[in-house]
Amino acid sequence: MTASTKPPSTKTPAPTTVKAGFVPVEPVLRRLSVMTLLNSFGNGLFFPLSVLYFTRVCGVGVTQVGFGLTIAGLFGVGAGIPAGRASDRWGSRRVLAVLWLGCAGAMAAYSFVDGYAGFLVAAVCFAVLNQGGAGVKGALFADVLPAATRVEARAYLRMVTNVAMGAGGAIGALALQADTRGAYLALILFNAATYAVAAVLVRALPLNEAAAARAAGSPSDTPAESRWRAVRDLPFLAVTVLNAVMVLQFSLLEVGMPLWIVENTDAPRWSVALLMIVNCVLVALLQVRATRGARDLPGAVRAMGRAGLLLAAACVVFALSAGLSPLWAVLVLVAGSVVQVFAEVLSSAGGWTLAYELADSRAHGVYQGVFGSGAAVALMAGPALVTVTAVGHGFAGWAVLAGLFAAAGLAVGPAVRRAQRDGAWRGEH
Repeated sequence: MTASTKPPSTKTPAPTTVKAGFVPVEPVLRRLSVMTLLNSFGNGLFFPLSVLYFTRVCGVGVTQVGFGLTIAGLFGVGAGIPAGRASDRWGSRRVLAVLWLGCAGAMAAYSFVDGYAGFLVAAVCFAVLNQGGAGVKGALFADVLPAATRVEARAYLRMVTNVAMGAGGAIGALALQADTRGAYLALILFNAATYAVAAVLVRALPLNEAAAARAAGSPSDTPAESRWRAVRDLPFLAVTVLNAVMVLQFSLLEVGMPLWIVENTDAPRWSVALLMIVNCVLVALLQVRATRGARDLPGAVRAMGRAGLLLAAACVVFALSAGLSPLWAVLVLVAGSVVQVFAEVLSSAGGWTLAYELADSRAHGVYQGVFGSGAAVALMAGPALVTVTAVGHGFAGWAVLAGLFAAAGLAVGPAVRRAQRDGAWRGEH
């Protein structure tokens, strides 16, 4: 059945993937949760200490670290599409296992870095393997989870990711306090081990019926025109770009807000940490619920439109914090952060649905790779854009970002309708 001949969606709710108490119902989701918990905990350990490890232990300059990570990010952006094609050819489980084993090796290699050249090689290798794995992981979810619960399952896994990374970050702070080579190395090697364990676990995941049927055939069964169609599917690329604009909000929170608070407001510095805590807690509480209205294309379009308007409102609220007393500045910043969280959970849910429903099911790997690469570009370019606009130009800069977010969210509807008109060739999802 093609996208153009699918019957209209009904209002019957999709089966839930989460019980009371946040215990997954589906066995596959439970396994994915264990993998996500372990790997995210390891990443949470590593990320807070990585820059200090490279500068204080490895002797790499701060500027060199920043430049090196930018170069690594550039290489990583290009990895998603070929990795996705490999997963279409050899299976998402096998390819993701290989990529995660590579991540384990690259992470462990950080323990041998003693200068800039070694740091750059290890950073590029890790970025390529890790970013390639991000797109393949999206294809994996399409292969092992039922289509009816796939988006809600991703929301649950995102909640697990937030909680695990927060816990890992808290323990990583102990290594920062110790500030010894041994403490840094212990956490780096632990993070490497989490990738290796995840690589073993992913191979044991069972395929869903659709993926099993595809796996039973020959790779040549996939029409040649479908294998790379994502890179020339203009309607899908348009949706990818609009989603990438929405992804800029993460740079807004992680880079823009700390600089804005310190340089443009009288809010105390600890309010940066407060906003991060508010974000993590609310995302964990709201993300699964936010997917319930975005399980199909009409719901995803509504979610993205609302998210764009909410992000625009958040930008205006953040801008109003300038010139206020410390107490009022904190209150306004928290209010803006709450509005941004609602936008974040809606845009994440909507983006997941769009990525799956607008993809050719015979080439999920390439499609998820393209969609993930768009987000990676946004994450790489976001810090510079946010700094130039909001931090550099105050209310006028915030207004530019507000207009950008609102326009992107509202443009998703026309872009999706164009994709549906051009989507009669797509297979089952």
